[in-house]
Amino acid sequence: MKQERLLKLIRAPHMSEKATIATEQRNEFVFEVEQTATKPKIKEAIELLFKTQVKSVRVVNVKTKPKRFGKMQGRTKAWKKAYVSLAEGQQIELTGVQP
Repeated sequence: MKQERLLKLIRAPHMSEKATIATEQRNEFVFEVEQTATKPKIKEAIELLFKTQVKSVRVVNVKTKPKRFGKMQGRTKAWKKAYVSLAEGQQIELTGVQP
């Protein structure tokens, strides 16, 4: 797969309380990825982008939620996130990164 395509797979790091706990306790990092991304492609993109060794990748499809603003009803967008576990001694520096 071309490097340009791999770099577009990872949209942004996902920062939340659960993601922070996963980073501190299990050395896992959470990223928002494209809907078409697969585990091998995500692994390849992370290794290329951050120059680290990836141990495993777990993928979660975040479903839509109903939202309402006055009489208008709608839904949030569905998106995909990836939990990336790094090998022992590997680290990703995400400070200063804006989603």
